[in-house]
Amino acid sequence: MSTAQELYTTGIREHFAPALRALGFQGWRHSFSLPDDDRWAVLGVQAVHTDGRVRYTVNLSVTDKAAWDRRSIRPDANTRTGLERWHAPIGEVMPVGGEVWWEVAPGPRWLVAVEDSVAAVRGYALPELRRRLRPDDRGPYLLPAALDGVNNALAIAGVARIQRAELADGVLELHGAWSRHDPAAQQVLAGAARGFLSARDRRFGLVRVLDTLGRPLWEFPAGNHGGAD
Repeated sequence: MSTAQELYTTGIREHFAPALRALGFQGWRHSFSLPDDDRWAVLGVQAVHTDGRVRYTVNLSVTDKAAWDRRSIRPDANTRTGLERWHAPIGEVMPVGGEVWWEVAPGPRWLVAVEDSVAAVRGYALPELRRRLRPDDRGPYLLPAALDGVNNALAIAGVARIQRAELADGVLELHGAWSRHDPAAQQVLAGAARGFLSARDRRFGLVRVLDTLGRPLWEFPAGNHGGAD
């Protein structure tokens, strides 16, 4: 039977790395980056070997290339340098909001952890890195704490919370674990959108709702009190 180390190495080499390259990352083994002329957007895989098992997590960082003295070599997202524009473990951009580790151990289901980590990169790490590469460096429209009131109302209605609210080209984008086939979510989020639009913030005139993979679900324009696209 293969050891955990052997399975982990196989999983990263034959499954994780090819999947990341298919998503647009460049790199191999434990360090990957998104192509960009001005910044290093880096994803690092950090592994710990204990008791015949391998536990690993993913770290993310964005560093200005002008501030990085070895421009041809990407920074290591697993080691802070103090030059980063942003640095975070993947758990901080996921709904759990804490540390997230995957474990590889000998057995028939060893690949499940690797596949789950790829899904986490696709659904959370990649969108966050892309967002931080935008030229104007747009930040969140509302910080998580400021969304508590709206999210409490969503929880009472049995609807998943807003994970992120950000501005993009005159649109307020709400991201969360919703489905187009959930009319209750659409109705409650329409009410939330009306609340945001009632503030008459000149920076946006449309609220767009997206799922955790960034797929558009509904749009609520200013002045539209009855429906969504």
